Amino acid sequence: MRYTLRQLEIFVAVARHESVSRAADEIALSQSATSAALSEFERQFDTQVFDRIGKALRLNELGRLLLPEAVALLEHGRAIEGLLMRQEAFGPLQIGATLTVGNYLATLIAAEFLRRHPQVRIGLQVHNSATIVQQLLRFELDLGLIEGSCRDPELIVEPWVADELVVFCAPTHPLAAAGQASVDALLRQPWILREQGSGTRETFEQAMRHVTGAFDVRLELEHTEAIKRAVESGLGIGCISRLALREAFRRGSLVPIEVPELDLRRQFQFVTHARKYVTAGMGEFIALCRQLSAGATRSDEIELPFIP
Repeated sequence: MRYTLRQLEIFVAVARHESVSRAADEIALSQSATSAALSEFERQFDTQVFDRIGKALRLNELGRLLLPEAVALLEHGRAIEGLLMRQEAFGPLQIGATLTVGNYLATLIAAEFLRRHPQVRIGLQVHNSATIVQQLLRFELDLGLIEGSCRDPELIVEPWVADELVVFCAPTHPLAAAGQASVDALLRQPWILREQGSGTRETFEQAMRHVTGAFDVRLELEHTEAIKRAVESGLGIGCISRLALREAFRRGSLVPIEVPELDLRRQFQFVTHARKYVTAGMGEFIALCRQLSAGATRSDEIELPFIP
């Protein structure tokens, strides 16, 4: 072969960061050495895998075809090295989770995974669904745990566990006593909602698509905890996952408002790139997720046995 695994490692790092300097930091090389290695790689095959736009590097068509193959080969190489060294530990994992999954489940699952496999390094990034999907498409993540829909043909989506949003308010709110409301009544209330691009907002808008009339969205926030605090303070009513509200409902600091007219069900899902090599560590992490949710019909029914 006319290339080395180190050359592929440099190519992948530059492709992920679209920057030689940031790639150099990741792979512990100087910027000049990284740039020289990339130039030599392209010169060997008399081709280019990046378009140069000022100081930025963008994958061209050949580079986009090469990236998943290079990532897969590097993963295979690490697996072979582990076998030869008789290592049972998995390689590093880059996990991306949407906010509800990340804040209330993924951190606990990652902690349990590390307890069972202490030699593994896990990077856990928590963003909204749109961001996680883009990171998967750029091969920046090994696995995504999302709560929104994903229709990109390059990604493989597998269902995990059902989830449901719920409308909620402060216990002093006029709707709290009834515990139930019509859509017409909700239209008259100010709302505190997640931002556009989040799976929660997508599910909410899908449920409301047949409603005639505009909702008064007073505030959009990126974090569920911030929404809970805003609703507690009386700024309006909200709609997020029952999982995120489980403890608040138990304490009585927030109150659910059932809306029989609305279907607020959705699914938590695993997402991987179709051309991504599925490592043993990825498979083990998914298995642990399924083990955690076994027996639960909905996310807020999941028992969390390893909370200290």
